[in-house]
Amino acid sequence: MARARAAGVLGIVVPAVEESGWARLRALSAAYGWRFALGTHPHALPRSRVVPTDLAGACAIGECGLDGGVPVPMDEQVRVLDAHLALAREAGLPVLLHGYRAHGALVAALRRWAPLRGVLHSYSGGPELVSTYVSFGLHLSFAGPITWANARKPLEALRRVPRERLLVETDAPDQCPAPHRGRSEPAMLPLVVAAMERVRGEPLAEALTANARALGFG
Repeated sequence: MARARAAGVLGIVVPAVEESGWARLRALSAAYGWRFALGTHPHALPRSRVVPTDLAGACAIGECGLDGGVPVPMDEQVRVLDAHLALAREAGLPVLLHGYRAHGALVAALRRWAPLRGVLHSYSGGPELVSTYVSFGLHLSFAGPITWANARKPLEALRRVPRERLLVETDAPDQCPAPHRGRSEPAMLPLVVAAMERVRGEPLAEALTANARALGFG
């Protein structure tokens, strides 16, 4: 946290993974001044498919979504995602979405709920899907992979996102930005912002902060 503050990070949103960690996430957020989201990540679905009911203090619903690598049938994943989206709409909160190797199913699921308010985090879809997700009302967030030497599709996707729909993240502790390796952390956020600015050829820090605040993440 000290390194993050020294790097100029103004706020941190920590999404939940599964029910077993919700209480600890609340306690840590209160202790460190984080914002937090509550939900069940697709990777947790083999163990838990619980949707939160007590949203006290939460700034968003999630992380939830679809993942083609999870050993849970896609129709069951969609059912759990639908429950999260219904909760987000009822509570008037944005949703933090995970989509990996399942963008066809994700687009079909989200189309039924559009317009939406939220973010598709660490965007991994192709550039051709950017306009579709934007048309649903979503923001798209980018993380460490745009700094990697072999990055191609994420860079083209980044160029296509309207400035007012861009967000940035570290996805800590995963997706460490270059030149670091291993464990990512919030202090590395400026590396991702700098990479985004190089790709788009424009300053973005103020816009990214404003976009996050507009969603209630600031």
